[in-house]
Amino acid sequence: MGSESDECCRDGVILGVDGGTTSTICVCLPLLPFSDHRRLPDPLPVLGRAAAGCSNHNSVGEYAARVTLEQVIAEALSKAGKDHSAVLAVCLGVSVLIEMLFFISRLSIWFEACMFTDDCHSEQDPMEAKLVDGMSWNAEAFWGIFPHHVKIYVQNDAVAALASGTMGKLHGCVLIAGTGCIAYGFTEDGREARAAGAGPVLGDWGSGYGIASRALTAVVKAHDGRGPKTTLTNCILESLGLPSPDEIIGWTYADSSWARIAALVPIVVSCAEAGDEVAEEILNNAVHELALSVKAVVKRLDLAGKDGTDSFPVVMVGGVLEANKTWDIGSKVIDSLLEAYPGACPIRPKDHPVSSILSSQLLLMIKKCFTMHFIPQVEPAIGAALFAWDSMMKETEANGHR
Repeated sequence: MGSESDECCRDGVILGVDGGTTSTICVCLPLLPFSDHRRLPDPLPVLGRAAAGCSNHNSVGEYAARVTLEQVIAEALSKAGKDHSAVLAVCLGVSVLIEMLFFISRLSIWFEACMFTDDCHSEQDPMEAKLVDGMSWNAEAFWGIFPHHVKIYVQNDAVAALASGTMGKLHGCVLIAGTGCIAYGFTEDGREARAAGAGPVLGDWGSGYGIASRALTAVVKAHDGRGPKTTLTNCILESLGLPSPDEIIGWTYADSSWARIAALVPIVVSCAEAGDEVAEEILNNAVHELALSVKAVVKRLDLAGKDGTDSFPVVMVGGVLEANKTWDIGSKVIDSLLEAYPGACPIRPKDHPVSSILSSQLLLMIKKCFTMHFIPQVEPAIGAALFAWDSMMKETEANGHR
């Protein structure tokens, strides 16, 4: 007869959360029995999946961000027919900057309260009850506040995105280009580097926000005579239901939401596909900025080796990188990367058109990167769960358990 611990492990689940400016996804996976990435079941058994809105606390505030996280976690567990006690490990992949680690420490206190007590439903904020005035970031204290049997991993959402293309293993580079953008890389010995991801004020120009804000600027400049005429003017005005370019200023500042601005990207792409030179210049600039971010990370971590030809994965996720009829930003970024680093192995979503027309040479490079017989792409939330699973397995094996 198995022990209570063994029974818990058999029924236990792993949670993965991908939290960003546009949406937040949580998935619930069973405890996978395999220690070999090449033998993971395909498709992976997702027990429950839930979606909610923004969990970027810079955009919606700290309280709204953790309410969103609480919502998706509870809903994913409910759909899986599990409760909080079944959780063995969780990875929170949230869009935060290095300077926001204090928020993560507060988030972890809330998470402990919500997962293992009823404090999150009380009138008193569990974070306010547990935080000590002047508390500063301390990694040991951060991990120590959680129950010993649950593994908690709080990472930048770029980690979840990279893990989605490497089945939980952190090696290579990820490029995220959605509302915001960031390039993040890891080496097998644990070194890491990032480029961009500092938000719109500091110039995430390859992001959806960056593209759309440049388009709005182009419309204003065309209207007042500082820039060339562009079809962006009529297309954007029609989309927003505005009578004149003069109204764009009021519309822009009426709501500071980054995602609201970034939603205009499809219009920019459509205008570029129709031959608008201003729109084409905006997208070409975005391609340059995105490729430059990846190249900066690759160079800092020496991912391509001394001669620049070593193989390494580049996972590419985000709405900006999705294909369009003729103007495919993601493919143009890939072309720029392969020109500089011929050993780079781009990985894009499974349903992306380029996945079905990959050259045999590129397929061989991908297999070399991962020693796998398939191209591993899953959504970032699943990548976060796989990261938690892989990290937990490594810790278990390091402690002499199987």
